Amino acid sequence: AARIIQNMDPTADPCKDFYQYACGGWLNRHVIPETSSRYSIFDILRDELEIILKGVLETADRGDREAFQKAKILYKSCMNESLIEQRDSSPLLEALRMVGDWPVASADWKETKEPKWSMEENLSIMNSRFNKRVLIDMFVWNDDRDSSRHIIYIDQPSLGMPSRDYYFNGGNYQRVREAYLQFMITIAKMIREDKNMSRDDAFVQEEMTKVMELETEIAN
Repeated sequence: AARIIQNMDPTADPCKDFYQYACGGWLNRHVIPETSSRYSIFDILRDELEIILKGVLETADRGDREAFQKAKILYKSCMNESLIEQRDSSPLLEALRMVGDWPVASADWKETKEPKWSMEENLSIMNSRFNKRVLIDMFVWNDDRDSSRHIIYIDQPSLGMPSRDYYFNGGNYQRVREAYLQFMITIAKMIREDKNMSRDDAFVQEEMTKVMELETEIAN
């Protein structure tokens, strides 16, 4: 109640400017940070919670339960930047190997990989090992008709860009679309370089354009 009163402006006439009356105190006491596009009580709570979590994750292990231990291990692995730099692209290359490699970054994918490549198998690997849903979103959640049990849900996945508007509209959407394609081309070239493959800009451009066309069909 005290926080609500603080965020009000009782000097304003609610019949003339209800927004100022209800939110004037908040506007006077808060400024949207340069790093944010919005600022609300939930953003403040999130920031405060992240500080608390950082403190918890950085404390030494003291017979923690397994879930806490896993969280601390994950946090430490993300903060170990020297090891991350040392490993370079090897984790990504290993992930690609697990799902049957990437045609644009393989000299003979059609001959060595495609005959044995299974879409169903690799979709399940990407879901279970990397939490990445492609073409089909599949997850276990509470049954809407019976909350005492869980069921498998099958749905459409999210797109590579935020919404289908980015694939079809002009203006800023088109500029983002062009940058998105260029980003894919850049990543493909980097991976080819890390695998000591020859430079083939025309082939990479052609393959990534096909990927963009496929994503556009899915968005449609």
